[in-house]
Amino acid sequence: MKKSIASRKIRIYCIIFLALALLLVAVMSPPTPQSMLYHEFSDQRSYWGIPNFFNVTSNLIFLLVGVMGLFHLRNSLPGATPTEMGLYRLVFASTGAACLGSMYYHWEPNLISLFWDRLPIALGFTSLLATALVERFAMSWLNYFAVLLPIAGTMSALYWLWSELYSVGNLNLYIAAQFCSIILILFLVSSFPSRYTHASEIYRVMFFYGLAKLAEIADQAIYQLGNIISGHTLKHILAGFAVYFILRMLKIRALKSSYK
Repeated sequence: MKKSIASRKIRIYCIIFLALALLLVAVMSPPTPQSMLYHEFSDQRSYWGIPNFFNVTSNLIFLLVGVMGLFHLRNSLPGATPTEMGLYRLVFASTGAACLGSMYYHWEPNLISLFWDRLPIALGFTSLLATALVERFAMSWLNYFAVLLPIAGTMSALYWLWSELYSVGNLNLYIAAQFCSIILILFLVSSFPSRYTHASEIYRVMFFYGLAKLAEIADQAIYQLGNIISGHTLKHILAGFAVYFILRMLKIRALKSSYK
């Protein structure tokens, strides 16, 4: 028993150290400005007066999954605290908002529209990180800390836009909000038991999001395979499936008997 408690404490210290180290790297690293080449997507076809048609319309999957998630959360989940419910609603609300923000960006690519694309992404990832925390640690003060994470995600996107408009441009904190959240979520899921069954479903979520990022990187290469679909359009679809698997996890999970 003592060994188990000691091991848990070590893992808690590890995640605190990891979080601080990742944040320190983001703060101390040289500024990463936004490349203007980012706006040059491979598939720029227009149909029915809609520019970048497929990159615009493929975002509808986010609206669909976001609405489905909010509909499922219209009633409280078994065993979920008000903080958990609020955070999951933020996850799905930000998913729906990502549809609108990304449609706006791909319709008219520029820094301002890109901000509205990135804001809900940062909010969604930090909200998901907050859910991973509150589901694994039964400490009342953690609820207040968890609420600060989505605020931090929002501020990371705001800081990026401010830095682009009034300084040299610095994506570091926005990158941290997204990718550090992923790293910390995976560490939490692998190292600390959840109060719910099927917590490992989050690996499926991250797998599909990883595929989405790979598709984004291979935007041109995928499009050149037959000029049918671009990597960026495929990214939207795969990322939408990633969020769907969060919803699926909430539908099939149950409170573990030891917590009842």
